[in-house]
Amino acid sequence: MEILRQIRWQDIVDIILMSIILYRLLLIIKGTKAAHMLMGLGVLLLASLLSRHFELYTVDWLIQSFWAQIVIAIIILFQPEIRRALAQMGATQLFQTLTSAEELKSLDEIVRATIALANKKTGALIAIERDTSLRDFVEIGTILDAKVSKEVLLSIFHPTSPIHDGAVVIKGNRIVAAGCFLPITMSSEISKALGTRHRAGMGLSEETDAVVIIVSEETGAISMAIKGKFETHLDMGTLRDVLNDLFTAKGKK
Repeated sequence: MEILRQIRWQDIVDIILMSIILYRLLLIIKGTKAAHMLMGLGVLLLASLLSRHFELYTVDWLIQSFWAQIVIAIIILFQPEIRRALAQMGATQLFQTLTSAEELKSLDEIVRATIALANKKTGALIAIERDTSLRDFVEIGTILDAKVSKEVLLSIFHPTSPIHDGAVVIKGNRIVAAGCFLPITMSSEISKALGTRHRAGMGLSEETDAVVIIVSEETGAISMAIKGKFETHLDMGTLRDVLNDLFTAKGKK
């Protein structure tokens, strides 16, 4: 009881805030290469404790030399995760501009266009913005500001279109830009059979919370990149369900 009396309300708030921060950080790195790197750092910490306990001075000196540079190492190793975390911290969900009906209509147009492109084996790369702004990628593309529709998307990705090679960026019910260049992932976990289009989709999903739909030009297969993970061989029903869960008011709750 004496310990409980010494606890201040500030201590409770401090513990709650730290718990929330650590929980959010774990969610951000979950399933990414950063999670494996953290396990490696944990092994190094354990090795440091054991080397001191058993008086292995040379090993301890090497590990301590590494810890002296740990901040720089973390920044270099965790650069994508740090960038994504900062972007998500700066994002806001205070204002939602679309009604459920508008959201469903836009998502349905995206699904219909994707299926049509897949049936024709027309390559496509569609990035749908969520909380993290894609403004940096929009600025190097061709600004359109057009309403989302199957016909417009098919026109953009038609092989004769001058902007068919880049990505389309969609925000809400508007096609913001086309012909946008996305960051290419350097992950070695992606199959070498996948081309630049898939690597660009994965790269954007690693740096932002955007949902990226990829249509293969070779096979017509539909894939989706979310948070550095691939969902492959999607059909119309699965694609519609995933998008509805992610973007409609029901799915955001």
